[in-house]
Amino acid sequence: MVRIPHVQKAQAYVYSGHLIGGFLLFYLPKLIFILFVLMRDIIHGVKWIARKLRTTKKPTTPKSKYNIPRSQFLYQVGLIMATIPFASLIYGMTEGKFDFRLLRESLRFPNLPSSFRGLKIVQISDIHLGSLNRNFDAVKQAVSLINKEKPDLILFTGDLVNNFAQEIQGWIPILGSMKATMGKYSILGNHDYGDYSHWENPEDKVLNLNSIKAAHADAGFRLLLNQSEVIRINGESIALMGIENWGRPPFPQYGDLNKTMKDCKTIPFKILMSHDPHHWDAQVLGTDIDLTFSGHTHGMQFGIEKGGLHWSPVQYKYPRWGGLYQEGEQYLYVNRGFGYIGFPGRVGMPPEITVMELL
Repeated sequence: MVRIPHVQKAQAYVYSGHLIGGFLLFYLPKLIFILFVLMRDIIHGVKWIARKLRTTKKPTTPKSKYNIPRSQFLYQVGLIMATIPFASLIYGMTEGKFDFRLLRESLRFPNLPSSFRGLKIVQISDIHLGSLNRNFDAVKQAVSLINKEKPDLILFTGDLVNNFAQEIQGWIPILGSMKATMGKYSILGNHDYGDYSHWENPEDKVLNLNSIKAAHADAGFRLLLNQSEVIRINGESIALMGIENWGRPPFPQYGDLNKTMKDCKTIPFKILMSHDPHHWDAQVLGTDIDLTFSGHTHGMQFGIEKGGLHWSPVQYKYPRWGGLYQEGEQYLYVNRGFGYIGFPGRVGMPPEITVMELL
């Protein structure tokens, strides 16, 4: 969560993002360089102490003119290492934040009705329109990637905005151009409720939330608010459920799982959209919900996912922070996010479009 106390305007998130990006660009490389200089100084100190304590002199080996003193070597390594985060941050703030990636998964469920085998689901999450700063063309390219997949369902798992309905201006035609043969469905995330601002009166906050809800419909999404939808093919059915945000404090808990499930208890296969992955461990495990889609973590917009390495600092707060997780016969997929907030970029954690096929 990025919370700006008493923020009144949507652009405040853009300005704060620039400040955060500038701060990291200026200080992070310096910090890394200082660490290497500190190592050099420690080595100098140890050598000085050793010389003072030495009682007999050892014969010295003549130095080659090609040898680099260890202290100078550390200094040069420090300079090189400092350029890596600088270059990475620059890339993440320019190209990386719009380097949309398709990540594919396929899951086999024995209780999935035969008519739904091969169902293709595209999931997106955490768009944060206010942070995108009206970069319409970049998002159009992402929409094109989605439409090329010809998905049966598109699921959006919350955080359309940072806080304000005004962030949506100009985006409805682009979001509305996403196509799915069996429909587009969505839920709200913690940022959509307008909780991260001071409102002059409660009515303004309600109006803001209602405008955000209306935008989902304007873009062609069926917003599920502690509700379920039964999807039928050839007389067979699955349930798609959407719960309002349920997170651990300080995140709000508007979700009601019992209410969400009450109209689909007899449906043999259940899919849940729940914004915060903490909800899966807290309430979903042990139910008959087969597959849950979440978001919220953004993969902290920073990490390393190469080969077998799957790491982000966010994992120390969210053990289930990105990708596929399984407990028994239940699955959770955590999308790493479509947009960004706070730091205006992504480093090693590209914006994600999930393509899930059910078998």
